[in-house]
Amino acid sequence: MNENIVETYVTLNGNVIHRKIYSQALIVVFAGIKFMFDRLLAIFGLMVASPLMIIIAIAIKLDSKGPVLFKQERTGKHGKNFYIYKFRTMVEKNDVHDFSKADEHTKIGKILRKTSLDELPQLFSIAIGKMSFIGTRPWITDYYDNMNEEQRRRYAVRPGLTGLAQAMGRNNISIFDKINYDLEYIRDYSLYQDIKIIFLTIKTVFTGHGADAGKNTIKKELDDLKNNNKQMEVSK
Repeated sequence: MNENIVETYVTLNGNVIHRKIYSQALIVVFAGIKFMFDRLLAIFGLMVASPLMIIIAIAIKLDSKGPVLFKQERTGKHGKNFYIYKFRTMVEKNDVHDFSKADEHTKIGKILRKTSLDELPQLFSIAIGKMSFIGTRPWITDYYDNMNEEQRRRYAVRPGLTGLAQAMGRNNISIFDKINYDLEYIRDYSLYQDIKIIFLTIKTVFTGHGADAGKNTIKKELDDLKNNNKQMEVSK
């Protein structure tokens, strides 16, 4: 999938909307500036946050057995997979794909998840151009595998640390609402929208609402995707 969001955007219903020439020009300029700004800010952020990251790493090692960083394959721009790195917030034996057991957070992990400090290592992914500060959230590959073509259009932009869906409810909204917000983000791709998302995200992080998806939420979302798309195929 290689969606060109400059010339067109596509609604969840599959309707192709052509952008006006001046809108295309604005998006090209914004996308270029955003890409450079993301990488520069990520490098600066790594330098500033490095003392805090060292403290967090030590706290994780003292709190529980296992590696400091959590590594997982996610789906990125144009459906290409890449690895994300976060501070480990679960016990070493926790398996995100084992839905028979609940997630086991460490003591430090609970604090990191609530404050979103576990996301700090993802600055490396932004610095090398795999991610952006603001975009669509990088979900595990199971989501992409169970989406239809309309839903996969959310992958037309680089995944972000936060995004419109994250700012509008995190994990308190349905998977279909998340996808709708992601498509809305692509439709209104602009500096104004990114600034709005930054302020909404700050508010969401401070309230702590919907911060942790958990395996039960992931299982439900994947089941909802499978069942919905299966019904749509049958009805065609």
